Amino acid sequence: MEYLLSLLTDPAAWAAFLTLTAMEVVLGIDNLVFISVLSNKLPKNERSRARRIGISAALVLRLGLLATLAFIIQLTDPVVSVFNMEFSWKDIILISGGLFLVWKATLEIHHIVDPDPGPDRLNPKVPASGMMAVVGQILLLDLVFSVDSIVTAVGMTVHLPIMVTAVVIAVGTMLLAADPLANFIQDNPTIVMLALGFLLLIGTVLVADGFGVHLPRGYIYSAMAFAGLIEGLNMAARKARKRRRGVAATKH
Repeated sequence: MEYLLSLLTDPAAWAAFLTLTAMEVVLGIDNLVFISVLSNKLPKNERSRARRIGISAALVLRLGLLATLAFIIQLTDPVVSVFNMEFSWKDIILISGGLFLVWKATLEIHHIVDPDPGPDRLNPKVPASGMMAVVGQILLLDLVFSVDSIVTAVGMTVHLPIMVTAVVIAVGTMLLAADPLANFIQDNPTIVMLALGFLLLIGTVLVADGFGVHLPRGYIYSAMAFAGLIEGLNMAARKARKRRRGVAATKH
């Protein structure tokens, strides 16, 4: 109890908490975009449930990893050396997850731009993969994003209560934003391509991190925000043209 009280009265602890919470929320965006894109492939009555399962699993994974901090710390120790490059389990997980994300996003983009995708499971005109297949893919990426999230948390503070609280708040924010974000992506077809482009970028960053090339996340998210702003202007322009056509039609 004294330990918790000391944290509550420590300005440095509050600074670490606010910084870590903001960081966890930002890192959760990657996870949420993937969940939104993938869950939208399901029939409408199953989408929200798949998102809740995926985000709940993300919380369980993050808290489970926090409960084994000694194991998490060991994940950053080198376990294999290839061509004079040392890789830890964290690196291997990030590389594998990044490659999966790049493959998945590329496959989805191919089936959107292909003029005749055929009657397969990635055809957006037919129901997508079954619930279990979608949830399985979400869980796989949950693990990758959770490892990245928790290793970041461990590097920012040594206080477990701060880590747990920041993670719970971040995942709670994901849960609240999941349905609105997924519905927005579903209702705006051009946003789907933008979201898939984000996933390609995120996957590339994960692979780069795994190889020890640490790209500042601020640059990545700034680029994503700028692309989102441009797409927002395009959407506003399309709505304006539609209104003008409607006004012109009523005059005739």
